[in-house]
Amino acid sequence: MSDTLEIKDLKATVDGHEILKGLSLTVPKGEVHAIMGPNGSGKSTLAKVMAGHEDYEVTGGSVLMDGEELFDMDVDERSRAGFFLAFQYPLEIPGVSNANFLRAARQARLPEGEEIDAVAFYKEMYARMDELGMDRKFTGRSVNEGFSGGEKKRNEILQMVMLDPKYAVLDETDSGLDIDALKVVAHGVNAMRSPERGFLVITHYQRLLDYIVPDVVHVLFDGRIVKTGGKDLALKLEAEGYDWVKDEVLANA
Repeated sequence: MSDTLEIKDLKATVDGHEILKGLSLTVPKGEVHAIMGPNGSGKSTLAKVMAGHEDYEVTGGSVLMDGEELFDMDVDERSRAGFFLAFQYPLEIPGVSNANFLRAARQARLPEGEEIDAVAFYKEMYARMDELGMDRKFTGRSVNEGFSGGEKKRNEILQMVMLDPKYAVLDETDSGLDIDALKVVAHGVNAMRSPERGFLVITHYQRLLDYIVPDVVHVLFDGRIVKTGGKDLALKLEAEGYDWVKDEVLANA
């Protein structure tokens, strides 16, 4: 199916343990889908598997991005094709400045022989940083090195905005953020909502979904999507926890 990120019966293991056990969902462009679930259900595993993390082995299923098999692409090819992952714990890259990192990533997306317009690039980057409340001094600092948790998450959103993906997966981007940083991050995401882009937002908590209102909410439990609904489903999970979901799954087993 074109114009979708389609996950079909995905199975994956780490260290010989099966984590994803036949997970299926579809995120059309123009929609924001949220995944919620208890610890150990497979939320971050899903994000890492799609991004190509080498510790995870795909044992079944597929992920189609606009009809193209994601697993047929190398990690860098996935990114250039329009896939983006905002990490739960962004890595530090000592010795590589934010500006050079973003410039190299943008350059890699241009046709061979075409050079990036440096003036236009910096003008755009500074405008995006201003929107995210980031000091322009961050352009000269090494990627995430010495950044606070909130600064790292804003930096992830800056990367997302500058790389302009077709599909963005946010792996617990709200983790460790105070309310002000959360609002800034949410603003950055909401500004990118578009009929040409799909979002998959992975979170533990309803509070993020107060600011990034999802079109669809999925509940992930024991490696599978077991329930799908609207915004009200997230509110119920916040109020009642996951025990009722577990009870329903066991009752239907």
